Amino acid sequence: MINDKLPYIYYGGDYNPDQWPEEVWQEDMRLFKLAGINIVTLPVFSWAKLQLSEDVYDFEWLDKIIDTVSKEGIFLCLATSTAAQPAWMSRLYPEVLPVDIDGRKRTHGSRVNFCPNSNVYRKFSQRLASKLAERYGNHPSLLVWHIGNEYGPHCYCDTCASAFRTWLQNKYGSLEVVNSVWNMSFWSHTVYEWDEIVLPTNLNGNNKCFQGIALDYKRFMSDAILECYQGEYDTIKAITPEIKITSNIWGLFNGLDLKKWADRMDVVSWDSYPQMNEPMSNVAMRHDYMRGLKDGQPFMLMEQTPSQQNWQPYNSLKRPGVMRLWSYQAIARGADTVMFFQLRRSVGACEKYHGALIAHAGHEHTRVFKECTQLGQELLALGDTLLDSVTESKVALLFDIDTWNAVEMTSGPNVDLDYLKQAQKYYKAFYDLNVNVDVISPLSDFSKYELVIAPVMYMMKPGVSERLRSFVIMGGTFVTSFFSGIVNENDLVTLGGYPGELRDLLGIWVEEIDALQPDMTNTIIMPSSFGKLRGEYECGLLCDLLHLEGAEALAFYGRDFYAGMPAVTLNKFGLGEAFYVATDPDPKFLAEFSQTLCERLNLQPAHQAPYGVEMKSRQKEGRTYTFVLNHNAYESVILLNEGTYKDLLSHRFYERTLVLEPQGVAILEELFL
Repeated sequence: MINDKLPYIYYGGDYNPDQWPEEVWQEDMRLFKLAGINIVTLPVFSWAKLQLSEDVYDFEWLDKIIDTVSKEGIFLCLATSTAAQPAWMSRLYPEVLPVDIDGRKRTHGSRVNFCPNSNVYRKFSQRLASKLAERYGNHPSLLVWHIGNEYGPHCYCDTCASAFRTWLQNKYGSLEVVNSVWNMSFWSHTVYEWDEIVLPTNLNGNNKCFQGIALDYKRFMSDAILECYQGEYDTIKAITPEIKITSNIWGLFNGLDLKKWADRMDVVSWDSYPQMNEPMSNVAMRHDYMRGLKDGQPFMLMEQTPSQQNWQPYNSLKRPGVMRLWSYQAIARGADTVMFFQLRRSVGACEKYHGALIAHAGHEHTRVFKECTQLGQELLALGDTLLDSVTESKVALLFDIDTWNAVEMTSGPNVDLDYLKQAQKYYKAFYDLNVNVDVISPLSDFSKYELVIAPVMYMMKPGVSERLRSFVIMGGTFVTSFFSGIVNENDLVTLGGYPGELRDLLGIWVEEIDALQPDMTNTIIMPSSFGKLRGEYECGLLCDLLHLEGAEALAFYGRDFYAGMPAVTLNKFGLGEAFYVATDPDPKFLAEFSQTLCERLNLQPAHQAPYGVEMKSRQKEGRTYTFVLNHNAYESVILLNEGTYKDLLSHRFYERTLVLEPQGVAILEELFL
């Protein structure tokens, strides 16, 4: 449970009153109340004002701000301010500053600009967290602690090099093991002393030479940065054990092991900043991924913009209705909060053109403010109806940060192979059908699912293939694709034939992998129909040349010297089935393939909607709430299943059909009359 103090969805965002004179604060309070704001996050970037020097702290200004907010009945998400150290620390302790991948020592500036292995940084950050917890831990308005901000940048300094060698000793125990798992006999890179291990930077080649080193350094960096967070977490938790703690993930990215991070958070929170023309399936997948990080628990939408970003190449406005629509998309997929960056638009520096509830005009007579006010009123009216409701899915998509990194670093076979894009393509096929999908780690429990999809499952971690076998033997359906089962967790090839540990489960042997040039394609030929699949489809990127070892071929290649070889296979395994798609098919194939799988498993959505209308359900106390989101710029008609439904937003009742306006939203509850 996120909201254990408030009986409604958290609605608010980042507030930086320390950037404004005090006479502005009361006007802010009036506008916040008008818009329905019930929580503010502060002071995210105020370390320099909280700690003026090594031994001098000043909390009086923060006391005033907290008192001002609390008197208005607005609650607090209190940040530790440790995402940007003050200048005095960088000056007195230059070792706190990081070194980039090109070997350059950074100067003071920007944010998240510290070496995560700096003992100085860790000491001061934990001390500040302690002082904040002691001073405000019992404040009745405090709801959530927010540690740091958008962790991620890596460091390559001598301190990190030493810490990396210690990390390796703890992980592998000996240099003999390190030389083995990194295949250091290649290019005469065998090391005989720990100090001979160098960091994978642009000073000694690139990360595609020794993927094992680069992969381990990413894992080490994630662990090192996590230790910074954990130090503050432990400090705060010892003082305020009952208050939930989080740190905002800045999107689906591969710089941190997000699953390991989520395990250390009381609640997952993240920042959603899609571009104007980004497919909504990609945004939905990111929400589903965040929900999956803690096995389906609701998450916090910590940041989104009410109107526009400032850092993208083209910072388009959110069109009328889109902010509300995208906010409900987040709630539909597991968010129990809707929060913005930011509440008042900055007057200067790089975020002065980032959107805000209160624009530079400074009043409520703007389109954005009016839209935010409408949303605030709706969320208040919903009360606790949706809080802690969960999503039930029978389909899981496996997504792994290590695999993403390994595919990105591999020196072949095709520079255009993109692990994230492959996952997005398969996810979109089910998104378009409005079939619920959980995005989970390969280390998660598969038992509650009927269908598990793992495109480009390049890296096989220990125990995963055994659990997949058990899943299929017990009646599950498994789908994977080309370039799967190739390497172990250290990026060493599993010998004996591709797809390695998955060979018996899939009933195939891949002999070769053909990388197609950008202007080359092949075809997938279906000799007979298989569900919705029939006829001919385009394919490209990679083509596996495979032999059957128990599987049956559902489709064959149509061109080149391997014309007639299997392109799509099905293997009966125990009570279940395992499919292999040996190439990168066109969207039409994936759409019809996903339809076929859903029909075979009876995974149809409850209601029928046209393209561009997203439906997602959350369940609570035996009731189902179906979110209907019209992403189209035109009116759309949804055919409802038999029954009577109430829209929680408009309070209208519907049977058989629902007509939604452009960018319209409905939350349907079935009434049992």
